[in-house]
Amino acid sequence: MPPECQLFGTLGCHLCEVAEAELMPFVEHGLLVELVDIADDESWFEAYSLRIPVLRRIDTGAELDWPFSADQVVAFLR
Repeated sequence: MPPECQLFGTLGCHLCEVAEAELMPFVEHGLLVELVDIADDESWFEAYSLRIPVLRRIDTGAELDWPFSADQVVAFLR
């Protein structure tokens, strides 16, 4: 079973939408991705505002910054 992840982004972020689309095939195969809006928490905004979109594994805290390819996501999830 793939690990649960969070995708940090915000409304109006075109790259965040592209990252979501890149992750959709993984979601269709069972990956759980929580969409996290960095505008909802000041600490998230400070940590991620210049980096979004960022994919984060909940189990390890490892992060994958955009741009990422499908192959990079596969390696990240191993």
